[in-house]
Amino acid sequence: MSLSRREFIRLLGLAGAAGMLPSSARAVRLTPSDLYEIPKFGNLTLLHITDTHAQLNPIYFREPSVNIGVGNALGKAPHLVGEPLLKHFGIAPGGPEAHALTYLDFAEGAERFGAVGGFAHLKTLVDRIRNERGPGNSLLLDGGDTWQGSATAYWTRGMDMVGACNLLGVEVMTGHWEFTYRDEEVIRNIGVFEGDFLAQNVAVREEALFDYRFAEFAGFDEDLGLAFAPYAIKEVGGVKVAIIGQAFPYTPIANPQRFIPDWTFGIQDARMQETVDKVRDGEKADLVVVLSHNGMDVDLKLASRVTGIDIIMGGHTHDGMPAPSLVTNSGGQTLVTNAGSNGKFLGVMDLEVKGGRLRDFRYRLLPVFSRLLEPHQGMLDYIESVRAPYRERLGEELAITEQTLYRRGNFNGTFDQLICDALRKVHDAQISLSPGFRWGTTVLPGQAITMDNVMDQTCISYPETYRREMSGAEIKAILEDVCDNLFNPDPYVQQGGDMVRVGGLNYVCDPTASIGERVQEMTLDDGNRIEPAKKYVVAGWATVGTQAPGEPIWETVATYLRDVKRVRIARLNTPKLKNVEGNPGIAHYPGRF
Repeated sequence: MSLSRREFIRLLGLAGAAGMLPSSARAVRLTPSDLYEIPKFGNLTLLHITDTHAQLNPIYFREPSVNIGVGNALGKAPHLVGEPLLKHFGIAPGGPEAHALTYLDFAEGAERFGAVGGFAHLKTLVDRIRNERGPGNSLLLDGGDTWQGSATAYWTRGMDMVGACNLLGVEVMTGHWEFTYRDEEVIRNIGVFEGDFLAQNVAVREEALFDYRFAEFAGFDEDLGLAFAPYAIKEVGGVKVAIIGQAFPYTPIANPQRFIPDWTFGIQDARMQETVDKVRDGEKADLVVVLSHNGMDVDLKLASRVTGIDIIMGGHTHDGMPAPSLVTNSGGQTLVTNAGSNGKFLGVMDLEVKGGRLRDFRYRLLPVFSRLLEPHQGMLDYIESVRAPYRERLGEELAITEQTLYRRGNFNGTFDQLICDALRKVHDAQISLSPGFRWGTTVLPGQAITMDNVMDQTCISYPETYRREMSGAEIKAILEDVCDNLFNPDPYVQQGGDMVRVGGLNYVCDPTASIGERVQEMTLDDGNRIEPAKKYVVAGWATVGTQAPGEPIWETVATYLRDVKRVRIARLNTPKLKNVEGNPGIAHYPGRF
């Protein structure tokens, strides 16, 4: 049974009376009557969204039950799931925050608490907090992955989200999937965006500088060779705040470089240190904030190596963290946060800055429950206008699901398996491969799977499918390479996604092993062992190099769904895992240990 708004607030009150509401270091205890009533603290407030993935309307999004940490990350945030995560942050199970932050009893919780996110509801919450803090005392930051993830974003080339962010009041952003449009589209969109687009780690290739196509772009710095402005200085609450942008460092590796041929990326520790020193010493900034799309593990390492950063507000890995991690380095301490994904959370950082330095803070990660927040009418009207031309196509009901369909997790989720099964069936292949993206919304049991849902899972600017022969050795090399991106103990080698999803293929995985040794005992579904020299017919999509020749993946999945009509995933091709017993980043695993 679902909860009304009145019943929802009553549940919060009961939880507060029972002492169930969370308190963590420097976090504000919620008042029982209102999830969003946060007492004002300090002299300025930073509001943070990230990885909204173009989700304009409220959605469901199941958090992972598998987020394995290895090496120094073992047993530490963000590599905690379910009950260990709740225990670590002092959050009681069963309530709305536990539902927002974990996979536990997800379908039941989704029915009780309703959908999350939606820009109209987010707009109401942002406006409320900004009004409470007073004019000029807050700053709204967007960590990127905003222009991609829905059909309308794809069809408008991200412009629907630029308009939504302008209406929301975003003042600073950085990027990742933004760079999967053509470079001229990126420049055009930034020109329409009313805030600052920052990236201290994106340079123009030396060979392109001589006759650079975007030399007139306002953010281009010919002397530094940077494609975009590295930082911005904002006066907030009487405080001089420096915001430094850190775009996703592995964009040309994880996504097609052919779309952005003139730009180079990277972590750029040395340049980051120079930039921090410049805003500290030259600009006399009182507070230094890095708006990052590194992924949380990379941000934690960056915070240990670069001095002078007060706060890193991070994204990319979709980790909803209820409290910051505090990292000590040779120059002091840095707070590291990550604000989840899909518009599901708003990070609120209240700060006391005096005498040119950060003195104290309060942090709250607010789940955006659509049942508790009245939608902003202006944003509703905008969303309706954006989606109206596509409503009939997006609303097509393709099939009914009998179980929760989700993606998020280190290995196959049920929607991943659906995509893999569709590839094998429609393209007549023995094995299918699907990328380990962390975006993609959830569909609840009994709901219709619409074309909108399929596009949420597959909508990228390089969606073409392929069918080709690969040797067993080639397949293993692909799995080993992606596995190293995920489980290499050095965060600077990781790329922040999850393991490539497979269909028709089973294997053993040891996350603690070295590259070349993590993937073992590969077999087909019929039990036959994969032989290194033998050829197998493989179907897949999202090739990063040359464009694949086949139809867009959403057409493949739609064809499959129209045929099957009802979806019940009989088997997940998740690997058998080794050496992960007791790891708090894994629970209710559908494979074997």
